[in-house]
Amino acid sequence: MTDEDRVFKALADPTRRFLLDRLFARDGRTLTELESELEMSRFGVMKHLKVLEDASLVVTRRSGREKLHFLNPVPIRLIHDRWIDKYTERRVSALVELKAELEAEA
Repeated sequence: MTDEDRVFKALADPTRRFLLDRLFARDGRTLTELESELEMSRFGVMKHLKVLEDASLVVTRRSGREKLHFLNPVPIRLIHDRWIDKYTERRVSALVELKAELEAEA
């Protein structure tokens, strides 16, 4: 499985997207904090965080007895650049050309 495959797999699940949104809102959360916002077992949240870590979307750091979770937006940006940006460029260029043609006719 490639790094891109891991990112797509991680982003495919709504619970994992919710966890990423929580970390986007405030980075450095503990498992307990993240678990409190979901109606699922601690073990379930841990499994989702593991998938996010495997995709490098979440990085962790120990602080005493706590493990803090942080959002890593780089893999999402790489997916954007590779899969979204290149497909939208033609449409944007076409709209710019259309605008120029319409303005030239007026």
